[in-house]
Amino acid sequence: MKLVITRPHLDAAPLAQALRERGHEVVIAPLLEIVPRKSVAIPRLQFQAICVTSANGIRALDQNLPLDLPVFAVGAQSAAAAKAKGFTHVEAQGGDVDGLTAYITNNLKAADGPLLYISGAETSGDLEGQLKDSGFEVHRAVTYDAVAQRLDAIAHEIPSSDGVLLYSPRTAKLWTNELARLNLAIPDAHLLHFCLSAQVAAQLPQHWPARVAAQPTDAALLSLLDLASKHH
Repeated sequence: MKLVITRPHLDAAPLAQALRERGHEVVIAPLLEIVPRKSVAIPRLQFQAICVTSANGIRALDQNLPLDLPVFAVGAQSAAAAKAKGFTHVEAQGGDVDGLTAYITNNLKAADGPLLYISGAETSGDLEGQLKDSGFEVHRAVTYDAVAQRLDAIAHEIPSSDGVLLYSPRTAKLWTNELARLNLAIPDAHLLHFCLSAQVAAQLPQHWPARVAAQPTDAALLSLLDLASKHH
């Protein structure tokens, strides 16, 4: 299959390799560019743990934090980014914001100290709000902005593509808007939209063909692709 990857460049590279190993043709078309923020203010508190919902969030972190602080990441990619930064106690838990919230509230105590939440400016869930509702003190550090990109450079590749991978509600919305701006019609059954979650699929027009991963993980999305390619 010919597949369009809409993730930012750093995230797209390993995904493209995994898809090519499966025999797919890949078109890398980032809908977002990651722009790190300078001089992010983080209060000097005795944090009990760090929460991470984005690999780009921890990559953009330029503060010196204790590397033995426990890090709870939403998935394998954000956990790997935390380990690459030198953090020694890293766990991937939950799979999405709701799952990570549930894990933290079930395994940590609010009385043990505040939490540091590292994220981008826009998030697909409200980890901070949910944790505060559960009694935790949470300090959010926004370490990057995700700036929308246009797809003019690869527009000619889209009509011949078989599928597109969408990882967030925002990218699904941007994809829809870009296709409208480029006057690219989507045949009802030809271009499949492989979505990380139901929340992502909900941002697409209802008549566009979409497939939703059983779990919000790379592995589940790749399994979905494997199944679709057998019937292609």
